[in-house]
Amino acid sequence: MRISFLPTPDFCYMSMKKIPWFSLTLVLLSYSTLGWVIFEEKAHWYIRLITVITILLSLIFIINPWLKLDDYFHIFFKSNTRTFGGAILAAFLFFLMIAWFRIFLDMLLVLCATILAKIDFQGVGLKPTLAFGCISFCSLLGLGMGALINYYI
Repeated sequence: MRISFLPTPDFCYMSMKKIPWFSLTLVLLSYSTLGWVIFEEKAHWYIRLITVITILLSLIFIINPWLKLDDYFHIFFKSNTRTFGGAILAAFLFFLMIAWFRIFLDMLLVLCATILAKIDFQGVGLKPTLAFGCISFCSLLGLGMGALINYYI
């Protein structure tokens, strides 16, 4: 009896069939619009690097179930001062949302596409590490595609 650690072709076909391609296409397109906007502004290299790091960190927070933000919200409501600071911060963020509405809409589009892909990956029962890998690959590929399209057009 020969034991092989390589996946069989049936396994590869089934795992490729399970991947939510429509959601990943939406992620790719939404991140390409973000890449277009960022590279259209002629931002410095460190702004682009911060954008990539922020994308990867936000994907980690959205996709991994072991990072539950609900566990940390109780910190803000321990005292009245912290609650007041949280309300001031929320008001400031709301002001930024209104002031930079176009940027807010772009970020909302990216966030919704990412959450949809995460829900689809959960729905088919694939592992969170595979979901993180696929979504982060598609998001960074989309960011690069947007930059290339902006560069050549």
